Amino acid sequence: MRSLYGLLLGLTLSSAPALAGPPYDTDDPEPTDTGHWEIYAFAAGNRGGHVTDGAAGLDLNYGPVDRVQLTATLPLAFTSEDGGHVARGNVEAGIKYQFAKGRTASAAIFPRVILPTAGARFGTGRAAFLLPLWMQKDFGQVSVFGGGGYTINPGTGQRDYWSEGLAATASLNEGMTAGIEVTHFGADATDAHPETRLGLGGSVHIAGPYSLLFSGGPTFVAGRHHAQAHGYAALQISF
Repeated sequence: MRSLYGLLLGLTLSSAPALAGPPYDTDDPEPTDTGHWEIYAFAAGNRGGHVTDGAAGLDLNYGPVDRVQLTATLPLAFTSEDGGHVARGNVEAGIKYQFAKGRTASAAIFPRVILPTAGARFGTGRAAFLLPLWMQKDFGQVSVFGGGGYTINPGTGQRDYWSEGLAATASLNEGMTAGIEVTHFGADATDAHPETRLGLGGSVHIAGPYSLLFSGGPTFVAGRHHAQAHGYAALQISF
């Protein structure tokens, strides 16, 4: 089984590895501001053939001290396969540490553990560990960020794998952003195949602490002739 789409996203989907910087699969090295929260009420999914897999839940981020972010993702997983099923997903926890910060460039590590809290349909019964490095460089109103890491993915029939991504976002005006990304994930199981995702996304500030985030695009799986589709939407609350 693939680590679920988390948050970030971390964020946990049965058909998407755990790379996340809402609303993108690719993360950035910027932690939540010290003493502040970022909460995402999210829904994400992947459509392949006649099956839709995904998760919905909360992604919690808090900045306890300068350059550090604590993250937890609490998902419910779902699938339309075999008449449809909904159950708790794999809880994810992580710590982002920004070890380099310059005027236009920064870098961070963001180790995360994916806990085996899901049932057999949505998990492997074993904890997995994601060990990534993320970097970013700003060019005025445009930010380019990317990186990747290695996932330790134990369990019968499972594989450890590499994943990487590159994204660019731009501020269109006050309260609106748009972005594009490409991500690649290695096969995470003996019967799985590598996949590459293309995505477009953005955010719109609504009012006060509330913003809407969204992204989506095609997923290309090695050895398959037809592309799948993935999507993400969230209500962000920052305070």
